[in-house]
Amino acid sequence: MRVLMISKACVTASYRSKIAYMQQMADIDMGLVVPDHWDNLPFEPNASDATYPIFKMPIRLNGRNHFHWYPHLTRIIREFKPDLVHMDEEHYSFVTWQGVRAAHKLGVPSLFFTWQNIYKRYPQPFSSIEQAVFQRTRGAIAGNRDAEEVLRKKGYSKPVTVIPQFGTDMALFGPRDRLALRRQYHIRQSFVVGYVGRLIEDKGIGDLLAAMQPLLEQHRDVGLLIVGTGPYDARIGEWTHAVGLNQQITRVPWVSSDAMGDVMNLMDVLVLPSRTTSRWKEQFGRVLTEAMASQDVVIGSDSGEIPHVIGDAGLVFPEGDVPALGEAIRRVIDDAALRATLARRGSDRVRDHFTQEAIAAKTCAFYRDLLGGMA
Repeated sequence: MRVLMISKACVTASYRSKIAYMQQMADIDMGLVVPDHWDNLPFEPNASDATYPIFKMPIRLNGRNHFHWYPHLTRIIREFKPDLVHMDEEHYSFVTWQGVRAAHKLGVPSLFFTWQNIYKRYPQPFSSIEQAVFQRTRGAIAGNRDAEEVLRKKGYSKPVTVIPQFGTDMALFGPRDRLALRRQYHIRQSFVVGYVGRLIEDKGIGDLLAAMQPLLEQHRDVGLLIVGTGPYDARIGEWTHAVGLNQQITRVPWVSSDAMGDVMNLMDVLVLPSRTTSRWKEQFGRVLTEAMASQDVVIGSDSGEIPHVIGDAGLVFPEGDVPALGEAIRRVIDDAALRATLARRGSDRVRDHFTQEAIAAKTCAFYRDLLGGMA
């Protein structure tokens, strides 16, 4: 089975390890269409790139999500001769319509991927693009359970499976020498609570700061690590200065994907306190699986897909409930046996469900289902 994937996200090297695993399967031959860069993010080389054909191409409207497109995509599809075209893009995006339409004209089945977990009606031309994609595709992959429900509510009756877009690369994430890494980052505390991600209000940063303040005041050996950048950055700085706990708070700007494994080993607990809004709710929370793979304990709100990712391998609190978040963190600080149990469960859960290899296997199984078991 020859499958051509079109994905701007695959400019990131770690994301492409899923495709390398798919290529290793006896009945799958993969090809990838990817931009030569996306916005200000360059294509990152990877050692596995030579194992399957990569069509690295310039795109029009680079960096404009849902508007971009490839000038020579039809030619690539014709020359690669796939049995299936996998549009790794949302169903209302112009590039998805471009790829699905080209595949349809060439008699090639196609599918799309969606994270969209909030029901929305789109203006023209996106509403027409959505319906055209629905009509011409053979199936869809939803990144979370709510996204599948949205597709069904919109009338999409074809096969849908729930698989995250990318898994966690176990070559990058796993336990390391935490004490040595903390010395490198000048973290002196013996217990560290961390947040990794965009610094925006929707991510519940304010809730985390409010929950952590009494804990930091009561436990001088507890530290708070915040990794990322964003509009909330200034407010975090103001809060840090106001509470006078500078020695217990470590700030790290966003780091490369290669360095994220070290960052995850700086902390004992990762917190993802996201809040649902009218326009957004947590679609997956990849930092959760990266933290679990590193044997951190994870605590998350019940926004979107977070509870389904965590399962029984961490603690879940009602979003926006600061006292409940504070109590969850306190439990983990005070109970070493609980920490050990949750860390072990988290590592096992990632290995069973969320590695790049597991995601690749599930994706290829869906390909076979769509094509009637074709090998």
